[in-house]
Amino acid sequence: MLMDARQIRTAYFQYFQERGHALLPRASLISKEGDGTLFTGSGMQPLMPYLLGAPHPAGTKLTNSQPAVRVQDIDEVGDNRHTTFFEMLGNWSLGDYYKEEQIRWFFDFLTRIVGLDPCRLYVTAFAGDEQAGIPRDEEAAQIWQRVFAEHAIDAQIAVVGSQADGDVRGIRSGERIFFYGDGENWWSRGRGLAGTPLRDPCGPDSEVFYDFGPEHHDPSYGLPHPASESGRFMEIGNQVFMQYQRRRDGSFAPLAHRNVDFGGGLERIAAAANNNPDVFLVSLLRPIIEHLENLSGRSYRQCMASMRIVADHLRASVFMIVDGVRPTNKDRGYVLRRLIRRAIIYAQDLDIREYSLPATVPVVISLYARDYPEVSENSETIVRVLEKEERVFRQTLRRGLRELHRRGPAGVTGEDIFTLYDTFGFPSELAVEEVLKHGYELSSDWREEFERGMHKQRARSRSTL
Repeated sequence: MLMDARQIRTAYFQYFQERGHALLPRASLISKEGDGTLFTGSGMQPLMPYLLGAPHPAGTKLTNSQPAVRVQDIDEVGDNRHTTFFEMLGNWSLGDYYKEEQIRWFFDFLTRIVGLDPCRLYVTAFAGDEQAGIPRDEEAAQIWQRVFAEHAIDAQIAVVGSQADGDVRGIRSGERIFFYGDGENWWSRGRGLAGTPLRDPCGPDSEVFYDFGPEHHDPSYGLPHPASESGRFMEIGNQVFMQYQRRRDGSFAPLAHRNVDFGGGLERIAAAANNNPDVFLVSLLRPIIEHLENLSGRSYRQCMASMRIVADHLRASVFMIVDGVRPTNKDRGYVLRRLIRRAIIYAQDLDIREYSLPATVPVVISLYARDYPEVSENSETIVRVLEKEERVFRQTLRRGLRELHRRGPAGVTGEDIFTLYDTFGFPSELAVEEVLKHGYELSSDWREEFERGMHKQRARSRSTL
């Protein structure tokens, strides 16, 4: 029997608790001051002091499921795998077990507990960097070869390099373990080796991908390989082996205690269990989609992108509100406002005209009430915040859209985008999205033109003080 997302989460906790891990509560989506982010975007983010060596009060082996928000993915939402809100299953070793145990445990969980076919799993490892003095991660690759061999799979190794190299090279018969460079298989809070922040823990990682089959490959991305964005492969887990710290001079030194930081997307693992790459059909999202079908009278197949955006943005908004974020025009509040208003616009595309988001809140609450009781405890607040924001936005939405479509055929400038923002409350990103969606010509200098309008507005505001 297929496991649903909630069953996978519960089984994951049980699996790692049986192996001596302490179960941690989730952290707030509101990240701590000074960590450089607005929201918690991974399970390891709240654990950074302990990954640097501070003793954790719960011990050296930890696990949890962390709701996370990554707003940088907002423009990708609408395809079958990107979301701004997701849950990250996590387990950590703080100077305890290392690669052998981690690789074996995750493989065992995926194949024996979740029931994934091991022949559908492909993995990656770090190719090393001579200039930085960091060797190829042969240890991880050899462990993977032994694990696959125990399941009668001859896992051959390929050295790929970059994602672009893989797009040209593709996969050759028998290959299952792939070495990529630091763009794919080096973990730090920056980007690649060069972007690793000074004094931060870092290290090679080993990702696990599920193969949905060649029928899901988009050839416009080149040849298929695990790190491709072509749709055939989906990353379902990343095992980070923190064994280095970047020195002040930019070099890399071994950490005193090597750590394991594992993160696996719950919705993506559930999609693999379904053998369907559409994460919006897993048990934590499908009921929201079905509710939108009932409200709109349209089928998901007809309106996939719009329904995905509404479902994702509403789920993110609910958890943000639970954790104390409120719609405003700056920082976290601006992100929440943008998500809510973007969901309203796409609900209107579905001909759901009035209070579409508050009407869908009970569905979201029903999906999370047992595991995150704070969601149901704040149900009245969630509805009240969404109703107020939708009421305010809808007052100007129709007029703003009429004005946009009046100006659109003649081309849209940054000054037009500013007017829509200043007069009708349209976030600039949403206005641009509407312009592009309807095929209107957009000024190539629209950002500069928009900023000039904002500068004048701020100058006017200062003059009245």
